[in-house]
Amino acid sequence: MASRRKARILAVQALYAWDMSGQTLADLLSLEWLDEDKKEHYEPDILDFSKLMIAGTIEQIEDIDSMIRKHLEHWTFERLRKVDLAILRIGAYSILYQNDIPAQISIDEAIEIAKEYGSEDSYRFVNGVLDGIRKDTIEESHDTSEK
Repeated sequence: MASRRKARILAVQALYAWDMSGQTLADLLSLEWLDEDKKEHYEPDILDFSKLMIAGTIEQIEDIDSMIRKHLEHWTFERLRKVDLAILRIGAYSILYQNDIPAQISIDEAIEIAKEYGSEDSYRFVNGVLDGIRKDTIEESHDTSEK
């Protein structure tokens, strides 16, 4: 498994914990919630990338959640499974704020994580929402470049 995927999985786990327990950002970034034996198996760059995604997502949570809400079809935000929401948040953060990572890679990574950690159809749902966000960012950048 690629190291960035491992970092994304850690970030999803942290956001899930944040959503379920209301842990502070400092607690999440300390990675104390992660088993010490497991933590030792992660290289520093994996942990750093994960912390970047955790902090960035929480700092931009209002914008991210707004974009997710915009692209939900026949579904309410409150009905989202917490695991799916964490995956969507990480994927949306990457699409919206990590311009050095192609949006399709962010979507593909989120789909693979959803296949592993979500319900049977989570990956389709994640794909649809994140692809809508990707299309919005393309339209936005196109509109901005024309002005």
